[in-house]
Amino acid sequence: MSTTFLKASWENLIMANYEVDPVVLKPYLPNGVELDYYKYKTYVSLVGFMFKKTSLFGMPIPFFGSFEEINLRFYVRKLEGKKIKKGVVFINETVPHKIVALIANKLYKEHYVSIPTKNSIQIAAHKKINYEWKIKDQWNGISLDAATQKDFIEKSSIEEFIFERYYGFTKLSNNKTQEYRINHPKWMTHKIIHSEVNCDFGKMYGREFVNLNYKQPDSVLLADGSIVSVNWKRLEF
Repeated sequence: MSTTFLKASWENLIMANYEVDPVVLKPYLPNGVELDYYKYKTYVSLVGFMFKKTSLFGMPIPFFGSFEEINLRFYVRKLEGKKIKKGVVFINETVPHKIVALIANKLYKEHYVSIPTKNSIQIAAHKKINYEWKIKDQWNGISLDAATQKDFIEKSSIEEFIFERYYGFTKLSNNKTQEYRINHPKWMTHKIIHSEVNCDFGKMYGREFVNLNYKQPDSVLLADGSIVSVNWKRLEF
């Protein structure tokens, strides 16, 4: 059996980043990792991207291989001696297919839900990208207009803090955590010309996030993406 559980192309990743009080994130924090800070602030990111050419254990999934994913995540790190593992924790992951959510929850032990989603991606003089999802009969969305030119991620930038994450951590219980490795090359980014977020955070993610309904994101980023693989081998601690 292949040691790669999942392989896919993650494309056009929008990240709308909001500063939040660390107290809000503590209930979601897995045991054995700590919150990661950027310039003394903790963030959640509302993420939209295309999940394409998906395969499990090297086997293509022809009918469910391409779809939108919307998720809310925050940033953590795990100290192992002098090594720092920078990772993410997902509060919620949204996909359009129930079978995908079922498999992901069973094998990943994550927090997937299935609701209607759609996208619009136009690439000409600019990149115009729009992701939408329907929650309680209301369409929410995240969209932007960006330059087509690709830029390298600068050291110590917010882009580096958000995108340079190669571990996922899942809270299995108050005392047990699962760690998995995410493999991809360093991504390129695009300059944002205009962006818009229309999300009912309270309905989507819980009342502790409802205040984000009335805030503008601190930053909105776009990465071009790449082939991504997730290792089957998991560490529990």
